[in-house]
Amino acid sequence: MTQTLTPTGARLPASLGRSLRRLALAALLTTLAPATAGAQALQFRIDEGATTNAFYQDGPVAAHVLATSGTRPRLLVAFPAGNSGVAVWFAPTTAPVQWTLQSVRAQPPGDDPAMHGVVAELALRGGPLTLDKAALGSIRVLRDVQLGQPIPAQVETAAKVAAQRISWARRRLDGAPGYRVALEITQGRVVSRAGTITLEPERPNGTVHLRLFASTGETPLTPLAGGELLNAKAAHDPRMRNALQFLSYREKFLAGSWRFDTYFGRDTLMSTRLLMPVLQPAAVEAGLGAVLARLSPQGEVAHEEDIGEFAILRHLASDGTRSDAPIYDYGMIDGDYMLAPVMAAWLVEDPRGQARARAFLAARNELQHSSNGQALLRNLLHVARNSEAFAAAPTFDHLLALKPGRMTGQWRDSEEGLGRGRYPFDVNVVWMPAALRAIGAFVDSGLLDGVADDAQRQALRAAAARADAWERQARALFDVRLDATQADAALRTYARQLGVPVEPAVASLGNDGLTFPALSLDADGRPVPVLHSDIGFGLLFGRPDPDTLAREVAAVMRPFPAGLITDVGMVVANPVFAGQAAWARLGPQAYHGTVVWAWQQAVMLAGLRRQLARDDLPAPVRMQLQQAQARLLELIKAAGAVRTSELWSWRWEQGRYRIEPFGAQGAHEDESNAAQLWSTVFLADPSTHE
Repeated sequence: MTQTLTPTGARLPASLGRSLRRLALAALLTTLAPATAGAQALQFRIDEGATTNAFYQDGPVAAHVLATSGTRPRLLVAFPAGNSGVAVWFAPTTAPVQWTLQSVRAQPPGDDPAMHGVVAELALRGGPLTLDKAALGSIRVLRDVQLGQPIPAQVETAAKVAAQRISWARRRLDGAPGYRVALEITQGRVVSRAGTITLEPERPNGTVHLRLFASTGETPLTPLAGGELLNAKAAHDPRMRNALQFLSYREKFLAGSWRFDTYFGRDTLMSTRLLMPVLQPAAVEAGLGAVLARLSPQGEVAHEEDIGEFAILRHLASDGTRSDAPIYDYGMIDGDYMLAPVMAAWLVEDPRGQARARAFLAARNELQHSSNGQALLRNLLHVARNSEAFAAAPTFDHLLALKPGRMTGQWRDSEEGLGRGRYPFDVNVVWMPAALRAIGAFVDSGLLDGVADDAQRQALRAAAARADAWERQARALFDVRLDATQADAALRTYARQLGVPVEPAVASLGNDGLTFPALSLDADGRPVPVLHSDIGFGLLFGRPDPDTLAREVAAVMRPFPAGLITDVGMVVANPVFAGQAAWARLGPQAYHGTVVWAWQQAVMLAGLRRQLARDDLPAPVRMQLQQAQARLLELIKAAGAVRTSELWSWRWEQGRYRIEPFGAQGAHEDESNAAQLWSTVFLADPSTHE
């Protein structure tokens, strides 16, 4: 459920010299329009499962407050500034407790002007609550602590108890302004005895009222707000617009909150591409520029960045310094091949981008100490070099593989996400051919003139010519074929284990057996027979022939567990044909298992639309794609309650699949973000909001 928070008062002025008239006006606006936090502030709320999420953004203050009820209560505040945060965990309770988050407002200026934060008013029923632990600093540390790891000794912070107030505060490890969190009890009492601290109501079954103060000294980001972000074509979905605004800054887009409040390359590229029709040009170029700024010297796309205090922790471990210089992760491989097609979609294909292309490429990228065009060229040459081996000898061992020692390398970046494969389908069958075609588009456009020399342009032209053969030959290596008897037996056993109906799935197969592309190839080149949603990438960026198109869309659109379609959406993986060991690893509790990711549905829908724009489709294939499009639209609209979430799971109950917020059950291996960048991409498709 989404709500607008009701503020308890206008934000205090930054200077005592502001006029009384302006203060009076602010107070009047608060009284007359309690659904907003003031003329400039963004406030909204998302309730998911046991957690209430309240978002606040106004100038240098941006914060995401989480209050988790139930038997594992928690208070957490995440700040986009420095990917920082604070959290207080309480000891498990025998009976569920209930937080009510009443309001959030900006903290007034205090003793340190570098500190920015919020004050939240809360009520607690079902107490008492005993404090377990608190952590202050990087969101990366808070994520680890949430998953059961100990708080690093360097950042442990002792609680201070004074009357009705419990507080934790420290400076950053390099002495810079740090982090603060405090609980101030306004009704109830703080009891400190025998090394424990407990929040108690004044009488049995009473309510504890408290204020949560949280602040960070990390450098604030600059919001992309109002007319800087979206154009008039964007859908009028308040929840999605709010989530996107909270995650969008001139410096970078954030992947999601609370767990990923910073740059992620893949998330930025895919979200920018899908939102491109409704983004303002400056917003598109903010996203693309952030990716270019973080390229490696070889042209690799950074997957993630370690910034703020987490960078200091990394430097202390590696070189003994307290440097906060960012550390970039280049362990993923898919982003390297996404960059060119996404850049081409803006600079070569979009008329708005075409008009700005030369200025954008000529602009100096301060993090790269070069122009954007020179940074892009490094990536294009990196792609071209990596296309040579398979083009010369198209065997599986010349495909693009995960980096040595890693089990992850594309968007399914959990350890089991690729079914333990080494050669991902999407990187090899979709992204490399798309990148090669984009290289050709850049060379033909003349945008590289004056950036690439003659030899480099010749190498790029040679690489572009490999695209069609690469796509055709790579795809053949991923084919999985099952006869009807094999498929039927696997379906019945798997459905029985899950406790879901099987007859609609069996009926969808017919008597002709089954062919679909594997999720990946293992180290020996054998297909990993997991059905998957990455087919959508091929629809959006690839050029499948009509027969391949029909076969792959059918593989997706069959009812689960024969395909990916459930009442609550399209699951991203289905291990039904991969054996019982894979069933346990890729189930509804797994981060990249039989769960629904909103953005994957958006990719599939956009891909279907792109393929339907072709003029070479036989009538039966066109009808098949239209039916798939209509069914997918139904599912997207039906999941409106969780539409900005990162992902969700499901349960079978009363004869149908029902949404289960991911992270709501102890068996889930992680939790979902309430606001996820690439889950806002439906703003570019008004039909999903009709």
